[in-house]
Amino acid sequence: MKHIITVQHTQSVHHTNGMVGSWTDWDLTELGKSQADHIGKKLKDELAGKNVIMYSSDLKRAKQTADEIAKYLGIVPVLRKELRERNLGRCCGKSVQWLRDNIECPEKTVDDRLFSDGESRRDAWNRLLPFYEEVMAGDEENIVIVSHGDLLSIWNAMYLGLTVESYYRIDIHGPAGGVSHMLVGDDGKHRVRHINDMSYIV
Repeated sequence: MKHIITVQHTQSVHHTNGMVGSWTDWDLTELGKSQADHIGKKLKDELAGKNVIMYSSDLKRAKQTADEIAKYLGIVPVLRKELRERNLGRCCGKSVQWLRDNIECPEKTVDDRLFSDGESRRDAWNRLLPFYEEVMAGDEENIVIVSHGDLLSIWNAMYLGLTVESYYRIDIHGPAGGVSHMLVGDDGKHRVRHINDMSYIV
């Protein structure tokens, strides 16, 4: 049995100031730190007595979320660039309004890029896929993954056996602080116990 817990990073400064997240390296807000602390306390109870490995995006808002959780689990997060949010190119460091006003290419397919120097959905999928396959093939039974909304929506699609082309028909995208529990049975069946559960942040 493999138990995978995904955590979308908690409230970040860019959630409050109208700026683009993406690869801009925002800190958590004080509320975000408190939310991550609550997640850590609850996961400590749920994972008591179990060996756990945690992977996290290396962007500050995800790493800070992971660090808050990890202190309750007595582990050190393993930082992975594959778990970074989708790179939106030249709009990083700009406002969401600037992004809307300056889009180079509306996304109609998974191969379109909002900005030519950014990633398409397929690019992000291909970046995440080797990590996903590594986790699924590995021996670790209890895995916590801290990442970002866009990347975790791609993870969810992979886990459910969907194709990258399905992205614009089916999108499982959660809010900041959402916690999901996924169980891979000895029979290989992929189960979802909770999806984007917001009760952990309070």
